[in-house]
Amino acid sequence: MSADNLYFHKHRVPRDLKEKKNLHQSRVIWFTGLSGSGKSTIANATEKLLHDMGIHTYILDGDNVRMGLNKDLGFSPEDRTENIRRITEVSNLFADAGILVLTAFISPYLEDRESARKVIGEDFVEVFVDTPLDVCESRDPKGLYKKARSGEIKGFTGIDAPYEVPTNPELSIRTDQQGIDECAQIVVDYLKENNIIK
Repeated sequence: MSADNLYFHKHRVPRDLKEKKNLHQSRVIWFTGLSGSGKSTIANATEKLLHDMGIHTYILDGDNVRMGLNKDLGFSPEDRTENIRRITEVSNLFADAGILVLTAFISPYLEDRESARKVIGEDFVEVFVDTPLDVCESRDPKGLYKKARSGEIKGFTGIDAPYEVPTNPELSIRTDQQGIDECAQIVVDYLKENNIIK
């Protein structure tokens, strides 16, 4: 069947009714940064704070998604782009369901993140987890930097593949200067200040 024969089906329960029932708006909080920067850790800490406030949330984490939905993708530039494209569409569905979704992906390319912003629109909140490479490498929670330095892993972001720093993120967080709980609170405070949650 041709894509020309596809038609968008409108739902009887639209997003605004879901948000009204949930008592908060939905958004896509997009954590980006190097491996070991603290993306997943901050996303989890943020979700705990939001959950305790009664906010409906879900985390889409890079490794978890690659174990299921995107297990057919590798780490070539083309596969990285497709990885982010799929996550963008899934995140958009979560937002339409009235859920505040937190994504934790390296998402190294500016163009891919800008494409995500275009698709998701005003719901896109980019959080740059701005942790210096030497700090990420000293943490090396998965031992990946060591493998990349020894040549066991090729195309590793920050070593022999680029990470393109966000040019205008909604938030920038330094995990080498702030604790995890403080970082999570910064995200929650942003959501409150922008009337996304109460």
